[in-house]
Amino acid sequence: MPDPMFCFQCQEALKNTGCTVRGLCGKSPEVSSLQDLLVYLLKGISFWGTRGQKMGVTHEETNLFVAKALFATITNANFDADRFVELIKEAIKRRESLREDAQKKCMTLHGKPCPGGGPDWASWQPESYALDVLLAKADTVGIMSDGTLDEDIRSLRELIIYGLKGIAAYTDHAYVLGEEDPEILTFIQEMLEATTNDKLGAEGLTALVLKTGEMGLRTMNLLDRANTGAYGHPEPTQVYLGVKPGPGILVSGHDLLDLEELLQQTQGTGVNVYTHGEMLPAHAYPAFKKFPHFVGNYGGSWWQQREEFEQFGGPILMTTNCIVRPKDSYKDRLFTSGQAGYPGCPHIPEREPGKQKDFSTLIEMAKNADSPVLLEEKSITTGFAHHTVLEHAPEIVNAIQSGDIKRFVVMGGCDGRQPSRQYYTDVAQALPEDAVILTAGCAKYRYNKLDLGSINGIPRLLDAGQCNDSYSLIRTAQALAEAFKSEDVNELPISYDIAWYEQKAVIVLLALLHLGIRKIRLGPTLPAFLSPNVINVLVNNFDLMPIGEVEKDVFAMMSGA
Repeated sequence: MPDPMFCFQCQEALKNTGCTVRGLCGKSPEVSSLQDLLVYLLKGISFWGTRGQKMGVTHEETNLFVAKALFATITNANFDADRFVELIKEAIKRRESLREDAQKKCMTLHGKPCPGGGPDWASWQPESYALDVLLAKADTVGIMSDGTLDEDIRSLRELIIYGLKGIAAYTDHAYVLGEEDPEILTFIQEMLEATTNDKLGAEGLTALVLKTGEMGLRTMNLLDRANTGAYGHPEPTQVYLGVKPGPGILVSGHDLLDLEELLQQTQGTGVNVYTHGEMLPAHAYPAFKKFPHFVGNYGGSWWQQREEFEQFGGPILMTTNCIVRPKDSYKDRLFTSGQAGYPGCPHIPEREPGKQKDFSTLIEMAKNADSPVLLEEKSITTGFAHHTVLEHAPEIVNAIQSGDIKRFVVMGGCDGRQPSRQYYTDVAQALPEDAVILTAGCAKYRYNKLDLGSINGIPRLLDAGQCNDSYSLIRTAQALAEAFKSEDVNELPISYDIAWYEQKAVIVLLALLHLGIRKIRLGPTLPAFLSPNVINVLVNNFDLMPIGEVEKDVFAMMSGA
């Protein structure tokens, strides 16, 4: 009897092989299968989208839909089967509209339609949208459904798709803020279709992996422009971790526009607003500092939310991924937004044209809540994005030249539940006092509350922000290369000790590989979707390596190895 599901896209893949009964993230077999089917149909849209582009047929809304739908399939974003059924319906509707227009254009240009209706993913339609019908089809299109496919080809295709999921997430955030790049949307479709091309061997797919990394870097730049254009450049900021008297709303995830609109709608209501998880860096943006009721950060990393959300007491807004199966005690006050979703949790509808999202239900619920339970009372610092770091480049260069700073260690990426992630806390504590940590993403929760001190006034922990702000870490490395007139960033005193969990971390890794950065340590495990041969290619070409023992890794990194 076949397994109910197969998924190995995140670091929690069971036994570092794949989840087959239920995702360790909590994803049900039904949702896993519907996600597989949705990605399959997005390849069908891409089949017609790439052909339409060549003939001047462009459906801009469909191009953006592909990115949004891909975003919905990343780990811990959307667990709601009903939402995926609706996405599947919309995908087929958009594919058929695009196919029809492409065929008409082909008739106009060539006097005949494009040959055939396209392969199955470009033409399949269900007899109904009943769940059993969709799941039956999903069983034939899942990751492992083609038992004849070479494992290296499958590995490289999945690596591209997971990188595209990261690109899709960052693109959606940028578009929400009005920063657009149609070439990114076109690229997503070109790469999705490329994963269906049986003529592409390992060498060709490897080239596309690096091309995906290149576009990932461009996408992170786009989102950086969107965030800083809307809210200003982050600046070093002390963030309070305690609580203030009065009811509150807790905002988690990554969507800064959701946060802005909530802050505007809660002005004068007596309701405080707190951040959680990846939303912590929002406190560093100048635009948010004008809100006196934006009072601090509550709790720690995403995987601790079941206890922290219960103790918070008020409503929680989950703006993107990083949802953990909620307890019944707070399920009715966990609101999802955007591409996030969880069955039984209320969802905030999308914005109507020219209007804000309506957060009135959260606000009214918050007014009747007690003050949050105090978890801790201290402050931590964030806001060391590339603009701030580059402003202090002369001091940093002087500290390097004088020998006061011997090494920068990039420890960005994701946090997770596994006890082995204690490694990153231990590394932060074991690094000598002449080493500076550069971080972005929720991996910082493993060490951002440690007292690591400073070097010549430069904090030994420089937190650039969210996972997408890994772009700041790249810009910092590039600026140091310019300052030292080095054409190779691998010659700089920088080591990379990256933690990964989901697909946004995958695109950050691919961006680093595109830049030719070598000797990246990746943990706590290497991705399950990488075949042994693909791992060997990454090891041989980029010196990619798994994390090891703390003392040995620290010694090696400080030695430049």
